[in-house]
Amino acid sequence: MLDSLREVMRYRSLLRDLVARDLKVRYKRSALGILWTMLNPLLLMVIFTIVFAHILRVTVEHFTVYFLSAFVLWNFFAQATSWSTGCLLGYAPLIKKIYVPKSIFVIATVLAGTVNLIISLVPLVIIMLCVGHPFSLAMAFLPVPILLATLFSLRLSLALAPLCVMFADTVQIYGVILTAWMYLTPIIYPLSALPDHYRRLILLNPMTHLVEAFRTPIYQGALPSSHVMITATVAAIGTLVIGWAIFDRYSDRIAYLV
Repeated sequence: MLDSLREVMRYRSLLRDLVARDLKVRYKRSALGILWTMLNPLLLMVIFTIVFAHILRVTVEHFTVYFLSAFVLWNFFAQATSWSTGCLLGYAPLIKKIYVPKSIFVIATVLAGTVNLIISLVPLVIIMLCVGHPFSLAMAFLPVPILLATLFSLRLSLALAPLCVMFADTVQIYGVILTAWMYLTPIIYPLSALPDHYRRLILLNPMTHLVEAFRTPIYQGALPSSHVMITATVAAIGTLVIGWAIFDRYSDRIAYLV
């Protein structure tokens, strides 16, 4: 992994260009462009607020802030990992023509998602102002869970990208998994509302801890607990090694398969 990372760093100027290209191409044909990064979570917030806060009567104070402070992180994770499933095929002509570390395309895709995440904080701030939710100094801690979520997304993306080249059905299967995964993450509902046996199951989900690490400074105005941070850190950094090992194992085959 360290050798692969050092190799990527030698191509850091290309990495910057790939991130910029990814963002430009992704919104090139859209009338609103990158504004969709802000509109998407807002529109979904309206839908989920109507369904869960008003129809199903989920009793959470400032539900809009509670939901949005978790959904923006989840949306980043879902987008970054979904985009990565096709990134190697998307760069197939370049991969076949010249040698570059193939992981750089996956990294660029995830980093483009991170830029989107940062932009999507704008509507979150606007909603907080509109509903009168207080801001806290604890929000200065947000770069830490953002970094951990980026590393965890990169880990999964590195494992998915070569798998999708070898097995095209992986994209559809992962889409179904993502839908189920979202409902197994406490984005819409609080953990405290679950029975103990379900709560223990949800706590096995690494995204639970990453979401709580991100939401707590925003919604509660406090730092995440040490347990949440330790679990989130292990999930992000520990599994990154596994993801990179999987990618390195299959990277030599990629140029012949794309």
